[in-house]
Amino acid sequence: MAVKVLPTSQNFLALPAENSSHAGSEIVIISAPYEKTTSYGGGTAKAPQAIIKSSQFVEFFDDEFFRELCFERGIATLPPISFGNLSGKKALDKLDKAILAEIMADKFVVTLGGEHSISSATISAHYDAYPEMSILHFDAHSDLRMEYSGTRYSHASFMARVWDDVGFNMKRLVQVGIRAQCREEHDFINEHGVNTFYATSIRRGGHGKNWQQSVVNALPTDEVYITFDVDYFDPAIMPTTGTPEPDGFLWNETMEIFRELRQAKKKIIGFDVVELSPDPKQQHATYMVAKLIYRMLNFAFD
Repeated sequence: MAVKVLPTSQNFLALPAENSSHAGSEIVIISAPYEKTTSYGGGTAKAPQAIIKSSQFVEFFDDEFFRELCFERGIATLPPISFGNLSGKKALDKLDKAILAEIMADKFVVTLGGEHSISSATISAHYDAYPEMSILHFDAHSDLRMEYSGTRYSHASFMARVWDDVGFNMKRLVQVGIRAQCREEHDFINEHGVNTFYATSIRRGGHGKNWQQSVVNALPTDEVYITFDVDYFDPAIMPTTGTPEPDGFLWNETMEIFRELRQAKKKIIGFDVVELSPDPKQQHATYMVAKLIYRMLNFAFD
């Protein structure tokens, strides 16, 4: 039975049918418009659709790789996951199952959130398929609270669920951009050997001039899953996120991390992008996220 995909007018990059069928595509876009626990600004449930709409204005040709990856590999955009009244673990289990099915079909999966709580499911699915993988976590926050606002499945707790529910070895986690956390999270990082690159330390030269290389060198294995919370970026270029934090990062210094991944021959096995709260008055931020996704794909298939 053929897998349903979205038509050109609704798919990522507005690709024609011959480049966006499920059977003919190596890449699959899964939308997870899940939002149950946002604690400051909201609107992340609208992000997947907004990202896809903005992507239709992104150029196919990438000026760093000098190619049109979308035509070389094919990108199929699936209909959004319907969570209905599901929340917490039941919602995450549904997403986990959908992603794992695509991985088992030999697809490279990109998941669009939604709030960051979805990433315990995206990581769980990839960990089943790639048990030796490391995680590269871009974020302003550690998201290692055991619970937040009365729930274990908060966006502020997703990485704690990766530790206890998924059973991931925290020594294979590298966090970059962190600049807001509680004492509990700081203690957890020290106790479990998490490689955390704090923004303040980076800015003050604590990891050397080429700190991006230090980030990549901290990844202990060659297969890397990436979870990317857009509040990692500075609010000057990413104002539309629920919990913006000052002293964030810019585009090119972020791309240098991906260039170091390529130099180190690390293999990106999948990724998610979360926590965009789209604002029609600040469409540049949504467009930047769409371009980020396409650029990350270019690095993944380099």
